[in-house]
Amino acid sequence: MKILPGTLWAAALLATPAWGDVAYRIHIDNPDHHSAQVQAQFPSRAAGTLEVKLPNWRTGRYQLLPLADGIRGFEALGSDGQPLAWQKTARATWAIALPKATEVTVRYQVHANELKDRSRHIDDTHAYLDASGVFMYSPQFRQEPVSVELEVPSGWRSVSGMDGDGAHRFVAPDYDVLVDSPIETGIHQDFAFEVDGRQYELVIWGEGNYDTELMVNDLKALVAAGGAYFGSDYPYERYVFMVHATTGVRGATEHLNSTVIQRPRWSFAKREDYLSFIATASHELVHTWNVKAYRPQGLVPYNYQSDNYTPLLWLAEGGTSYLQNLWLVRAGVMTVEEYLKDLAKRLVRHGQTPGRELQSVAEASFDNWIARGGDYGTNHSVSIYSEGFLANWALDFWLRDGDSGIEQLHRALYRDHRLPGAYNDDQLKRLVSTLGGRSAEPFWQSHIDGPLQLDSQALLAQAGLTLTLDEQRKLDLGLTTDGEGGAITRVRRDGPAWQAGLTAGDQLVAIDGQRWDPKAWEQTLARYQAGQSVTVTVFRRDRLMTRTLELAEQPKGPAKIQPLESVTGAQKARFEAWLGVDWPY
Repeated sequence: MKILPGTLWAAALLATPAWGDVAYRIHIDNPDHHSAQVQAQFPSRAAGTLEVKLPNWRTGRYQLLPLADGIRGFEALGSDGQPLAWQKTARATWAIALPKATEVTVRYQVHANELKDRSRHIDDTHAYLDASGVFMYSPQFRQEPVSVELEVPSGWRSVSGMDGDGAHRFVAPDYDVLVDSPIETGIHQDFAFEVDGRQYELVIWGEGNYDTELMVNDLKALVAAGGAYFGSDYPYERYVFMVHATTGVRGATEHLNSTVIQRPRWSFAKREDYLSFIATASHELVHTWNVKAYRPQGLVPYNYQSDNYTPLLWLAEGGTSYLQNLWLVRAGVMTVEEYLKDLAKRLVRHGQTPGRELQSVAEASFDNWIARGGDYGTNHSVSIYSEGFLANWALDFWLRDGDSGIEQLHRALYRDHRLPGAYNDDQLKRLVSTLGGRSAEPFWQSHIDGPLQLDSQALLAQAGLTLTLDEQRKLDLGLTTDGEGGAITRVRRDGPAWQAGLTAGDQLVAIDGQRWDPKAWEQTLARYQAGQSVTVTVFRRDRLMTRTLELAEQPKGPAKIQPLESVTGAQKARFEAWLGVDWPY
C-alpha cells in the first residue's frame, strides 16, 4: 500500500464526509514501529468547550491503565480547517475551545505495542484495536452513531463484531458498542460456521500447533450448549472468536459480541493445554450473557475515566469461571473426569491460600481495582475468579436444596436485569432467596460478606463424590522461588518459612550449609523428615543471614475426586442436575 505523506493524508481525511454522527479513521502508516494516525470528526457544537477523552481502562480488566501515554501530536481543527486552541486538563482529557459553533476534527498519533494488555497492538502482520486504547470520545456525543474507516496495508482483512460496511469500515449505534467491539485487521486464518441460526467466525493470527478442525468443531458444540443454557435466547446474532497465537503473552477479554484469546503459539497440542484454551473460550462466551448482557450496578453505565466499584465481581467473574467448564461438560468437549480433576486442583489451591481466612469475595470484588497479587495477595487476599468459582459452586448447591439452581438464577438475571438495567446486592439476595425458598442472608454471611466457609467434602458428598489426597508425602518449606536464581518469590503465611522469618525477596543460598540447587531440591530434602529443623542461609539486603526452619509435609501427588463407595439415588440425581450428564460410574 502506498503511504501518503502526513500533510496529504490529513487533507484527504478532512475531505472525507462523516457517514455517522461521529466518524473515525485510522491510517496504519508505520506498522514496523507500532504507530498509526487517527482522526475523529465530531458534529457541530455551539460555542464553548468540547471535551474529548481516551478511556483510562478497558472493559474486562478492572485496573486503570496509562493508555493516554500512547498519544502524541494532538491537534484540533474547526470545520473551516483552522486550528482550535486546546488544553490537556487531566491524564486523558483534552478541552477544546470553540469560539463559535463548529464541527470539530481531532487528529493524533497513537503508539500501539500493548499486546499483553489487549488494548492495542500494531505490527507488520496485523493490528488489534480496542477502541479504549485508540479512539477518543466526547461525553457530549457518547450516545451518537459512529463509523470507523481503516487504511491498512494491501492483503489485510478487517474483522469485528460490529456491523461491517465495506472491507475496512464498521458502524455502531454508539461509542459504548464501539468500545466493546474490538477490530482485528491483518493476515489471518479465518473459519466461518453457523449454529442455531447465528453466524460465527474463528480468526487466528499467528502460527502455532493448533488443530483448526478440532477448534471449530468444539466451538460449535460450545456455542450450542451456551444457547441451550439460556433457552436459545441469545444476546447476539453474530459472534467472533479472535485468537492470537503468539509469544510472551496470554490471557483473554470478553466483549459484546466477540472475544480475543491470547495463547503461547505452541500451547495448543497437549490435551491439558488445549483444555485451557477451550475453557478460556467458554469463559468468554459465558461473559456474553453474564457481564455483557446483564451486570452489577456500579458497572452500568461504564465510567471510562475512573474505577467502577461493585461488591459483585464474584458473580460477574467468579460465576463465569464456574459456568465455563459446566458448559464444556454439557457440550461433550470436556469429560467428567477432566472436570473433576480441575475441581480437585481448585480445592487444593483454596486450602493453600491463606488469604481465604482474611478476605471475603465481596471485599475482593470491591477492591479488585487495587489488588496487588503476588506474595501479599496470596497471604492476605482472594481472587474473584478462583474464590468466586467456589462461592458460586456453594451457591449452586444451596439453590438446589430449594429445587432450583444457578441456571435459574442466571436466566432470571438475564430476563429481569438486562442492560440498560442492572442489579445490586440487595436485589440479588432477594432473587436468590426466592429461588432457594428461604432467606439467603445466612449464606451471604458465611460465603459472600465474610471469608468463605467452604465444606467441600459435604458438598461433594451431596453429589456422591469425595476428595482424596495422595497418601504419599513430600517435605514442605512453605516457599516458592524463581528457579535458578534462588530468589524467594512467595512465603506462605504461617508455613515453615514464614514461621522461620523468611520473606519474599530473600535469596536462598544453602540448606544446612549445602548449596541450594533447584535441580536437586527434592533429593536434598529426602535426607530429612517432617518435624526436623534445618538451617537456611539467605542473602537479605546483600548480607548473609541464617534462619532455623522446621520442616512440614504435604501430599506428594495431586488430589482426586472419586465416587463414594455407596451412592444413593438422590446423590446421583444431584450429580446429574449439577453437571447435566448421566452418572458415569
